[in-house]
Amino acid sequence: MCGIAGCVNYDEDLSGAGEVISAMTATLEYRGPDAGGVWTSPRAALGHRRLAIIDLEGGRQPMAAGSEALPVMTYNGEVYNYRELREELIGLGHGFRTTSDTEVVLRAYLEWGADFAERLDGIFALAIWDPRTEELLLVRDRMGVKPLYYYPTPGGLLFGSEPKTILAHPHAEAVIDADGLREIFTIVKTPGHAVFRGMYEVRPATVLRFSRSGSTETRYWRLEAREHHDDLDTTVATVRRLLEEIVERQMVADVTVGTLLSGGLDSSAITALAARAMARRGADQPLKAFSVDFKGHESRFKANVQWEDPDTPFAVEVAEHVGAEHIIVELDNAEILDPEVRRTVLRAQDLPVSTGDMEYSLLVLCRALKERMTVALSGEAADELFGGYTWFHDRDAVESDTFPWHSPFKKAGGIGALQSIGLWDRLGLAEYVKHRYTEALEEVPRLPGESGLEARMRELTYLNLTRWENFLLDRKDRISMAASLEVRVPFTDHRLVEYVYNTPWAMKNFDGREKSLLRAAMRGVLPDSVLDRKKNPYPSTQDEGYEAALREKLEAILAGDGPVLKLASETEIRTLLDAPAGSYAMGGPWSARAVIERLIEFDTWVTAYGVRVEL
Repeated sequence: MCGIAGCVNYDEDLSGAGEVISAMTATLEYRGPDAGGVWTSPRAALGHRRLAIIDLEGGRQPMAAGSEALPVMTYNGEVYNYRELREELIGLGHGFRTTSDTEVVLRAYLEWGADFAERLDGIFALAIWDPRTEELLLVRDRMGVKPLYYYPTPGGLLFGSEPKTILAHPHAEAVIDADGLREIFTIVKTPGHAVFRGMYEVRPATVLRFSRSGSTETRYWRLEAREHHDDLDTTVATVRRLLEEIVERQMVADVTVGTLLSGGLDSSAITALAARAMARRGADQPLKAFSVDFKGHESRFKANVQWEDPDTPFAVEVAEHVGAEHIIVELDNAEILDPEVRRTVLRAQDLPVSTGDMEYSLLVLCRALKERMTVALSGEAADELFGGYTWFHDRDAVESDTFPWHSPFKKAGGIGALQSIGLWDRLGLAEYVKHRYTEALEEVPRLPGESGLEARMRELTYLNLTRWENFLLDRKDRISMAASLEVRVPFTDHRLVEYVYNTPWAMKNFDGREKSLLRAAMRGVLPDSVLDRKKNPYPSTQDEGYEAALREKLEAILAGDGPVLKLASETEIRTLLDAPAGSYAMGGPWSARAVIERLIEFDTWVTAYGVRVEL
C-alpha cells in the first residue's frame, strides 16, 4: 500500500509547489517507507509514498502516461485483477513499460475514461490529473477499504490519504465544530464526513471529478436488492467457492503474505483458505499466522456480555489444524500504555475515536508482523455481512429505532458515561444519532413487498456494511499502515458482498446461530470447536492495572487546564472517577472505559494538532 497527496489550483501557478507537496507527502512516510515522489505542473501537483508490493522496481509514482500532455496518477492500493486487465489492454493496443498494477490502472483510464473504475477489482484510492481537460479525478474502492480525503479551497482543492496530509498545507485549518464532536462521540461514521470542518471524505465506490466549473460525484457501484433463487445447499457451496477464489486472488504479491488469526471463525476461515492456497502453489514455507494476547489474560479471564472465552487456545488449534506457523504476540500493560505507542496510534488515526486498548495492541501486533512480512489477510467485514454481532440477535437491538451497535453502547455503559459528564445532552447526541439513522435508512435498497423480519435484517445489514464497517476498516487501515503493513480484507470483495447481502436472513440464521452460512461453508475446513464457538470481539485486556493507569491519566488532565475541560467540567468528569475500582474492567468501543480513553485522547489531540474547537 501507499500514501497519496496533492493539490489543484486554477488561480496560482503550482510549478514551484514541490516543497509544500513534499511536506504533505512526508506525513505519509510510514504508509510508504520504500520510496517517494513529487510531480508538479502549473495547475496540479501530486505526491506519493510507496510501500512496494508488486513490481518492486517498476511501480514508482507519481506515474505519467507519457508526454506532458497525458494524464498523471498517484495511487494507493491493490487491484487484484490487474493481470487480466493488462492482457485486455494489450489486446487493445496498449504497451507497458512495467509489470505493476499501477500502470494497468493508469492505462485503463486512458482506454475507458472515468468508467475505468468499475472494471477494477481491489482496494484502492487514487488521483488522476488529466492535463487535456485540466480535470482531477479522485476515485475510491467499492467498500471504502482505502481512505481518501479532500478539502476545497478558494482556487482549487487539496487531497490526501489522511487528514494530516491535508492539514500540512498552509491553506487548510484544523477546526472542529459541534457536528465534528458528534461524530467522534457517537460512533456513527457518516459517509463523506471527515470531522474537521471544511474537509470531506470521498465516499466509497465514488468518482469525484473536479474542474474549473466545480465538482461532481458519480457512484460506479452500489448495493442493490435482488431476489435470491438458490437453495440452502447451493448458497453454502457458493459462499465457499467465492471465498476460495477471493483468498487465492488476494494472495498475489511479490512479498511475503501472512494472516491475522484470532481464533474466531472469520480469521480462522481466512487462515485456512490462505494455507490451502499456498499449498496448491507448492510454497516451500508454511503460512505465518499472527495472534495477540495479554500476559496472564487466560488465568484472570472473566466471561461477560462480549467475551465468552479466551482466544489463544483456539488460535493455536487452528494453526495446528491447517499447518500454519503460529506466532503469538504477548503484551503487557507497559506496552499498550507506552507513550510512544499511544502517540503513534493517535497520529495514525488523526482523531480521538478510541476503542481503547484494542488500538494500541493492534499497532504492536502489526509491528510484529512487519518484522516478518509486508502483507497480511484479515477477517474484517464477516460479522457485518453474515450477521455475527450480538446486535443481530438481540431483540432489543433489532427492534430499536437507531443504529444497532448503540444497543451494546448503552448496555456497556458508554451512553451512560456520556450522560454523566453532560456531553450527551450538551451536544444533542440523541438528536444527531436519530438524524443520521433516518438518513441512512433512506438509502437502503429493498425488494418490493419485503416486510417484517426479513426487511428489518436487510436494514441492519446495510447499516453495518456502510457505517459500522467503515469505522472498523478505517481503524485497521490507519493502524496497520502506521506499521508499514498492508492488510487485505477478503470479506469485502464486492461479489461476495452482493451475494450474501441478498441472501435471506432465514438462510443466514438457518440453525438459529450467528453466521450460520459462513460456519456451514467452512465445515470440514476448520475444527468443529472453532465452528461451534460463540463469536468474540477482538481481544481486550481485563487487567485492573490498565484501568488504574487510565484513572491516573485523567486525574493528571483534571489537575491542569486541558482542552477536554471545554467539553465537560471537572465536577462532571469526576463522576467517572468516583466509580469504584474495577468498574471499567471491560473494554471495547461501547464501554464506559472507551469514553474515558476518548476524553484522554481528545485532550492530547487538540494540543498535538493545534485544533480550534468552535461550538
